[in-house]
Amino acid sequence: MAEPILRPLPDAATRLGGRHTRRGQLRAIGCVALATFCFAVASMLVKLVSPPIPTMQVVFFRSAIGLLPLLPAILRAGPGLVQPRHAGWHLVRSAFGFVGMSTTFYALPRMALADLTALGFAMPLFLTPLSVAFLGEQVGIRRVAAVLVGFIGVLMIVRPFGGDELPLVPTLVVMAGTLAWAGSMIAIRRLGALGESNLAIVFWFAASASAVSAVLMLPVWVTPDPRELVLLVGIGLSSGVAQIVMTEAYRQGETTVVAPFEYVAILWAIGLGWVVLGEPPAVGMLAGVAVLVASGIYILHREVARRREREAQNP
Repeated sequence: MAEPILRPLPDAATRLGGRHTRRGQLRAIGCVALATFCFAVASMLVKLVSPPIPTMQVVFFRSAIGLLPLLPAILRAGPGLVQPRHAGWHLVRSAFGFVGMSTTFYALPRMALADLTALGFAMPLFLTPLSVAFLGEQVGIRRVAAVLVGFIGVLMIVRPFGGDELPLVPTLVVMAGTLAWAGSMIAIRRLGALGESNLAIVFWFAASASAVSAVLMLPVWVTPDPRELVLLVGIGLSSGVAQIVMTEAYRQGETTVVAPFEYVAILWAIGLGWVVLGEPPAVGMLAGVAVLVASGIYILHREVARRREREAQNP
């Protein structure tokens, strides 16, 4: 997963439009499938363009061009909707998100697309302890067990003793980036709880990432040829569209229905990696994905269950 999804809190369905219809649920699942495909396409384009295009330059194009799909929504909603009301948390979200994006784009040319996507599924494992530390969430023994099982899945994906293990440095960079994405998601959840709109969260992250990467890319700038320019624009557009479509999915459907379908991203990553990039998936990676997905879905289930219990106790 290239970046955390702006998923509303599991108890926020009523704030996003009340009860969900069956047609809306099906539309939401379709939106998730489309969004994960767009994210996978963006990741594939990053692999095709870098190197020779430096990482910071790719981050700039992804962030700056990614703002374009947001403009119609901003014009429709009015500039007041993107006015930041909690600048400190936006700064935290942007800092962690920038690290997560940069590490992901660094690692993509250095490891298989499916492997990197699979390791991204480890984010809920980091998110659980961070939620306890920074959001005060209660975690029971079953969620702790699910996290431990999830880390076994990560080891199966990394394959440290199988002879076809993942490259050490890119793998460590990806895991550090996954931790950063989890920190970014903590900030996103906090901003959502404070009433900040998804549009404002996306806009200020893209704007800040564009500004920072614009400065950092200057010393290493490489003038792209026409092919590379098309790929860079494609990265930004596909990522921007993916985020908008994914947000719409969570407006149309319940979190418990929609979230598990995010894992279809691994199918897109395997397909694009195999067909376009010539990267057949390793058996160990597939087994690890199965364990990691099961762990992630169970963590989501327990999170929703705990929130519903708190709602029942405090109607």
